[in-house]
Amino acid sequence: MNEDTSKRRLGRGLAALIGEMDQPPDAPNTPAPASDKVVPIEFVNRNPNNPRRQFDETELQDLSRSIAQHGIVQPVVVRPTGEGRYEIIAGERRWRAAQRSGLAEIPVIIRDVDDRTALEIAIVENVQRTDLNPLDEALGYDQLIAEHGYTQNDLGDIIGKSRSHVANSLRLLKLPESVRDMLALGKLTAGHARAIASTSDPEKLANMIVARGLSVRDAERLAQKDGEPAQNARAKPAEKDADTLALQKMLTDTLGLNVTIAHKDHRGYMKIDYRSLEQLDELCRLLNVAR
Repeated sequence: MNEDTSKRRLGRGLAALIGEMDQPPDAPNTPAPASDKVVPIEFVNRNPNNPRRQFDETELQDLSRSIAQHGIVQPVVVRPTGEGRYEIIAGERRWRAAQRSGLAEIPVIIRDVDDRTALEIAIVENVQRTDLNPLDEALGYDQLIAEHGYTQNDLGDIIGKSRSHVANSLRLLKLPESVRDMLALGKLTAGHARAIASTSDPEKLANMIVARGLSVRDAERLAQKDGEPAQNARAKPAEKDADTLALQKMLTDTLGLNVTIAHKDHRGYMKIDYRSLEQLDELCRLLNVAR
């Protein structure tokens, strides 16, 4: 068995393990798994490798009130660290809320796994949840790639997303710190951030987007204009005939992408500009080309 196949099988195994251990308590027809034991809450420590950096204060308060009234319905998944203590693999938010509600003990499911497997489960468990913010998701992918040699295709197989989704997530880590902060705090969406990631001044555009409340489509237009000054600085090209200009417009309108045609003496070239991997995937789909 080659390494790629092994990783894909590992990914599916992790996903199944997470599904078994940590199903959302409101999942239809899915009873919460039974805990292995109940332990004092002070004997449980957070996982320093948890990719989730942000915990919504309002959600924690709501969960804390629910736990105070009904207890913890879903056990926290942990691994033993010695001397009767445990480290969280999945369920840090429940653990935090339980502390706030004054719970002395919490139910746990114990999995005796090594550092690598604990990290992989923590990352996969978090990125499969829809409420993980885009920056934490990107950091989780980057951690698996850096520490365990995963490829973007490996991660796509594991979490059930496309390779382009993983690639676009990783692009967010190239943004300036101030823009990443806006993303982590929810001031920018992942769509906004991806649109401006390759521009000359992402911070300036990010501030403009937030101040004006611009949509993702508006952000894409700003990003497209970002390259225009450099293009205008070049030597002015020869004027195109009306037929060529009409064909350019027709293709641009049809594809939704900027199309440029250079034609002279019965030969030339056509250029199609795209701003994201999603746009490239859509172009390949329209051309019926597998990528």
